[in-house]
Amino acid sequence: MAKTPRMTLQTQLVLRALLESPAKARYGLELSQAAGLPTGTIHPILARLENAGWLASHWEDQSEIEKTDPPRPRRRYYRFAPDGAESARLALAGAYQGGAASARFRPADGLGS
Repeated sequence: MAKTPRMTLQTQLVLRALLESPAKARYGLELSQAAGLPTGTIHPILARLENAGWLASHWEDQSEIEKTDPPRPRRRYYRFAPDGAESARLALAGAYQGGAASARFRPADGLGS
């Protein structure tokens, strides 16, 4: 696996959306709605996660699109690669622990930041 992607809040939201059904392939708009983020934010995150080896993607078959009324653009589906869900869980746990630790040491009045 490649290096761990940055665990921004948006990345964490995307990973949590994917972990709701780790074996299910999901497309960008569906993930965008589940994570509560715009599609312009989702797709770069999905690309980073795929480059890190956590996700695999495939394009929808043309025959599936021909069945829709009205016709729509092809969808790119994403799902966890082998060990990708486990890597995501570990990264989210680490991000949570890191966030909780830094919150303990941050002054309550916001001074010193």
